[in-house]
This record gives sequence, C-alpha cells and structure tokens, in this order.
Amino acid sequence: MQKLTHNTSADKQLKYHGNGPQFVLIFFKNLVLSLLTMGLYYPWAKVEILKFHSSSTVLKGDNFKFNGNAKEVFKSFIIVYLTFIISYILLLISTIQSDTIIQISLLVVSYSVFIIIFPSVIHGTLKYRCHKTTWKGIQFSYLGAKSELFWKFITGLLITFLSLGIYAPWFSTELRRYIISHLRFGNLSFKFQGDGANLFWIQLKLVLLAPLTLGIYSFWYLKELLEFYINNIVVNQNETRTNLKLTIQIGDIFRLFIVNFALFIFSFGLATPWIIIRTYKSLISFIEIDKKVVINDIQQTSYKVKTDQSFFNLKLV
Repeated sequence: MQKLTHNTSADKQLKYHGNGPQFVLIFFKNLVLSLLTMGLYYPWAKVEILKFHSSSTVLKGDNFKFNGNAKEVFKSFIIVYLTFIISYILLLISTIQSDTIIQISLLVVSYSVFIIIFPSVIHGTLKYRCHKTTWKGIQFSYLGAKSELFWKFITGLLITFLSLGIYAPWFSTELRRYIISHLRFGNLSFKFQGDGANLFWIQLKLVLLAPLTLGIYSFWYLKELLEFYINNIVVNQNETRTNLKLTIQIGDIFRLFIVNFALFIFSFGLATPWIIIRTYKSLISFIEIDKKVVINDIQQTSYKVKTDQSFFNLKLV
C-alpha cells in the first residue's frame, strides 16, 4: 500500500490512528447489511463507523469517544426514511400526471417536504453527535436553536433560488458560521470567520480554470477550499483566541488524491475503506492547533440546552 502523505511536524496535538484492516471489515459488513435491509440498517452502520473514527482520533494522547446507540435514533431515522419515500413517490406520480395543476401541486408538496425536514435533520444530527461525543469525559455541545437554523436555511435557500444559484457560497458560509458559533467543547467556543465572497471567488476560479487546465487546477481548488474551511475556524479559550491552521501543500494533495484514484480504479472500488482511512489520516495530520490553546486546561462546562419535544425532534447520526 502506498505510504500515506503526512505532516512531518514534530509536535502534533491532533492525530488519527485508524486501522485499515479493521475498518475494512466494518465497512463491508455495514454495506452488505444496509443493502439487504434496504437501508434500514443505517443507524447501526453509522453508529459503528462514528465509534471507529472517534476512537481513532487522538488529541494530546487521548482518544475521542462516541457513545451513541442505534436504538436511540432508529425512531427518528424511520420518520425521515418514510418521509423521503413518500416524497419520492409523489415526485414519481407527478411525472406521469397529464393534469398540469395536479402535477405542479405534487411537485410543490414533494420538494416542500424535503426542504422542511432537511434543517431538522441537520439540527438533530448535530445535537445528538455532540451530546454523545467526549474526550477524557469532556463533552461537546451544540447550542443552536432549531427555529433559528430553520429560518436561516429557508431564507438562504430562497435567495439562492432567486439568484439562480449565485448566492450559494454565501448561503453555505452563513450556515457554517451559525453552526460553528454554537458549538462548544468543554470551555472552548468556536467561530467561523470565512466570507461568502471568498468562497464564491474560490469556486469561480475552478469554473474558469479547470477546463483551461484540463482539470489540473482542481488540486489548487481543493487546497484553497480546505484552507477556507479550516483556517477560518477561531478557537476561544478563556478569552484567548487563535485560528486553526491547515499546512497542506499542493504536492500533498496531488499525491493523496492521485493515489486514492488509482487505488479505486485498479481495485474496482474494493479499496474504498483504505482510501477513507488514508484520507482521514493525511488531512488530520495537517491540521495544527496553536499552542495558545492549552489542551490540558480544557474543562467540562455545563450549558443550558433546550429540549425539543416536537414531532421533528429528530435524533440522528
């Protein structure tokens, strides 16, 4: 197997130690069972994979833990599963309708259901994952309000539609800013200072330069995109603020993705779990946490979190 691309920095606070052969067994077992159950095995598959990746991620010598339980999220999963099936059926029926009014009505209902449930899925997933993820007993928290996220999502989606997609970078940046600003890890808080205009320019350059360079510019695009997502995360600890930093270079990205592509093609897709592991290990190795963040001073902190009791209280993974 090709040696992993990695950061050679001597003092790394964040590392990934995923075991390839172990993950292969988990990956293909979950794939087979998910196919046999028409996707109903998803909660068990996702929980097992999250537990594997969490325990494989190490911060200052101690690994993270995900304590989720598939049975806890199965009810929510069934609600989402059936909702998407019903929406898809309505979409199919609309394609065979001759009456234009009925066809449009079915399309509106189908897409509306997707749009309404999606922010609830995002909210429920974030809340559950954070609540069940710990490091040395210190818990993550997500303090976002479902109603706020819902209206941000609906408003952003509407503006994106009216602007023919041009607003999409600002939409995704605003969502990311809201989510990250409501994340807590013990006494650490976070902010995202990325700007939609910067993301728009990154994506515009891809559209303009990728065809001219026969796709070669994609490696520069990936570097800029990863830096945009990582370098704009601000960590706040006891009024001390610092940014995360991604130190990856073009050559690192080239080696990582070219080897991944070769592994996928020549193994007819069977190397997918190894590709996932080597990608996690490589990318995490290039994330630097400034020493201004004193890892040993991270302490458990209690936050007031609202409990949702509505039908759309979806606990997902």
